[in-house]
Amino acid sequence: MNYQSTRSAAQASDIAAVLQGIAPDGGLYVDPDLAKRPFDWEACLSLSPLAAAEKILRHLLPEYQDMDKLVHAAYSGKFDSEALTPLVPVGDDYVLELFHGPTAAFKDVALSMLPQLVTAGRRQMGVEDRIVILTATSGDTGKAALEGFHDVDGTAIVVFFPADGVSPVQKAQMVTQTGANVRVCAVRGNFDDCQTGVKQAFAAIESSGALEGSGLRLSSANSINIGRLAPQVVYYFLAYGELVRRGALHCGQPVDFVVPTGNFGDILAGYFARLMGLPVGRLVCASNANRVLTDFLHTGVYDKRRDFLKTSSPSMDILVSSNLERLLFLASDGDTALVADCMRRLNQEGVYRLPASVLAKIREVFSAGCCDEEQTAETIGRIWREQGYLCDTHTAVAFHVAEAYKQQRDGNAPLVILSTASPFKFPAAVLSAIGGAPEGDEFQQMEALSRLSGLPIPSGLAGLREKEVLHRDTIDRNQILPYVLSCLKS
Repeated sequence: MNYQSTRSAAQASDIAAVLQGIAPDGGLYVDPDLAKRPFDWEACLSLSPLAAAEKILRHLLPEYQDMDKLVHAAYSGKFDSEALTPLVPVGDDYVLELFHGPTAAFKDVALSMLPQLVTAGRRQMGVEDRIVILTATSGDTGKAALEGFHDVDGTAIVVFFPADGVSPVQKAQMVTQTGANVRVCAVRGNFDDCQTGVKQAFAAIESSGALEGSGLRLSSANSINIGRLAPQVVYYFLAYGELVRRGALHCGQPVDFVVPTGNFGDILAGYFARLMGLPVGRLVCASNANRVLTDFLHTGVYDKRRDFLKTSSPSMDILVSSNLERLLFLASDGDTALVADCMRRLNQEGVYRLPASVLAKIREVFSAGCCDEEQTAETIGRIWREQGYLCDTHTAVAFHVAEAYKQQRDGNAPLVILSTASPFKFPAAVLSAIGGAPEGDEFQQMEALSRLSGLPIPSGLAGLREKEVLHRDTIDRNQILPYVLSCLKS
């Protein structure tokens, strides 16, 4: 089966798409026939989480052999819940907890699987080159990717993060990462600077032929890589199956999902599930004060020419949402010229406008709302007081948007809120919101939050304070390409 670039007719097999990460023309790989290929989605609902993951990933990435072994290697014994992503009732709604993996964030679901896909794909295609993973992170992708790829044979990984744009806990997770094949670098800039720099490094290195004969090739662990995005489709099926088992809905009844969204990958995975037949009702895009996606879905104009705001939900502090490009391709029926022109305008002018027909098709499925800093804190405190449920800042954004959405939607489909991170990753903001005093450093704040809430600190975070800082590199945003080239030489 071939994947296609969003910007041209360029194609690649599913394994090649995973190994490349990004298309040679700068586009993102997508299956243009996903909605046409039959899939027995109902059979997934009665399967165990690992069996369901195998069936779904085998459909999305059919050329991979031994998918069952890859899935078990990725997940067995690595999550603190056998459900992988447990569904928790909170009030009248449900929370899909995606943070039970080794780094306490939703990226673990995908980035536990991606190294398996890279190493298996490398073996199946007889690739002898070492795969070098270039990754930009707004906080959670970096640690999850480092955890997945460190000391994996035949790979190396370089992670860039905004120097002042991640929480201290997120930074500590990355800069203490062990592994002989690991490099971590802070960038004086924001996440968009990191992401743009990595994309430009890909393009410059590929166009120059700098890696020819070097025994190296580039790939990505960001959700621009289809191997990163495909595993995220799985938990939409797991959530739906759990609702059916609990009798919360009849099979075939739609479910609405509210997703805290930055780079648009997590919510796009829900759209993929819908194209595969899962009865996904509406997908609600929840933005923080950096509301570029909310404005886009309301107006059809994507405009990054605005102030970049640092918020208490830093993984959503993004003005260029890369995965939206895949949605434009699918909603325009594969109009690569349109997508390429939109991406060119975004890069050169900072803004583009969608045709009304494409926007209308997107709005058939997607809704949007946003939440400012004051509302985020108020929501954390209120959900804790009224429901006894402790959520992080990103999940609070989704809760707030969900409450507003329910006031205006038609019907009363069950509603699932995706929770993307443990509240202990953002202890100062959460502690303040529930009436605690965020004193001392973040490790002391985690302990205070544990005492006040009665909840244990996740094991992956509890021992961070004692770990040695191993990565201290810091560069300007225009130095990403030279830094990558120096890493490749070494």
